[in-house]
Amino acid sequence: MKQAGRPTDAHASIIRRACVPAANLRAAEDLAGMLGPGPFALVIVFTSPDADLARLSAQAAQVFAGARLIGCTTAGEISDAGYDDNTIVAVALPASHFGAETLTIPDLSRLEPRDLTTAVARAREALARDYPTLPHAFAMLLVDGLSVKEDELASALSAGLGSMPLLGGSAGDGTRFQQTFVIDGDRLLRNAAVLAFVRSACPMRIFNLDHLIPTKKRMVVTLAEPRRRIVRRINDEPAAQEYARLLGKDPLQLTPFNFAAHPLAVRMGERHHVRAVQQVTPDGDLVFFSAIDEGVVLTLAEPQDIAQHLEHELDRLSEPAQPVAVVAFDCILRRLEAQERQVTGRVSDILRRHGVTGFSTYGEQFGALHVNHTMTGIAFYAPGTALPEDG
Repeated sequence: MKQAGRPTDAHASIIRRACVPAANLRAAEDLAGMLGPGPFALVIVFTSPDADLARLSAQAAQVFAGARLIGCTTAGEISDAGYDDNTIVAVALPASHFGAETLTIPDLSRLEPRDLTTAVARAREALARDYPTLPHAFAMLLVDGLSVKEDELASALSAGLGSMPLLGGSAGDGTRFQQTFVIDGDRLLRNAAVLAFVRSACPMRIFNLDHLIPTKKRMVVTLAEPRRRIVRRINDEPAAQEYARLLGKDPLQLTPFNFAAHPLAVRMGERHHVRAVQQVTPDGDLVFFSAIDEGVVLTLAEPQDIAQHLEHELDRLSEPAQPVAVVAFDCILRRLEAQERQVTGRVSDILRRHGVTGFSTYGEQFGALHVNHTMTGIAFYAPGTALPEDG
């Protein structure tokens, strides 16, 4: 197994990371002290929903005045400890290497794709004018994970982004699925999203990985409520009952661990994308994390060894050079699967050794797609690093 080293002190200063307990009432001040002196172009906060969110956002806006500040609640954090819980994680991009702009989408129930596309294109063009010497660019999206609007939003955003790659994650609420928040400066928002446009001196790779293999077991959605991502019948049978039958399970005993271990996927082009189940309703319907509709053919997928696959994929990011940092959006179902298979320690060790920071999501944004059961992220490299895609 390849041994990935930690970033050197010099490289660690390019992108700063810090973590404090969620119960810390001086969280913003302590994070700022750990991150070190600015100025910062962008500060990103991934916080346990059990933190004092109003206090955190207000204090962080003051402490990091002058920087763009975004963040969201999580279904678990990824810190220097690997998988973490009940913490607040911060990532700071110094102005010495980065330039940033943000765009708020305050009400996803009134999404106007044409207006949004125009606003995105203008912000992207303005950022390029303001930072013409920074050659690399990406966009990061944080969105209310219970808004049921991520698919429509990602599609609308991609139209205005042009060649600028988009990645991001849906805010979480542990495994409660009650309320999720996005942080935009000193504001806590629901049913909203914030988009950060970033230019950088650091070469980067954006990645999207999963460890799932489609099987030959297929089923058809025969009754659904697409706006609410609810499937009522599969193969013209009650949805939860039919899903459980195909797994050889009792439908009354379906849990999030079953959804993580036996995901459903839809084929799009040459690749299958997971349409993950969030929960079973009291009526026996299945609620999904992403878009679903009648007539969709679902394929049962089986996971490979999640730790072994993750190690292999993160090792690939270290060729030909080690990243200075990796920011990742990791589906909550991956964390639940690691727990169920008792490999949380292995996965955490891999994340820690590869310098991954991020959070467990209710879904991931990758280009124009809202996906599930993946790890989607961005690896940053020291300025001047020659990556294969750079020729």
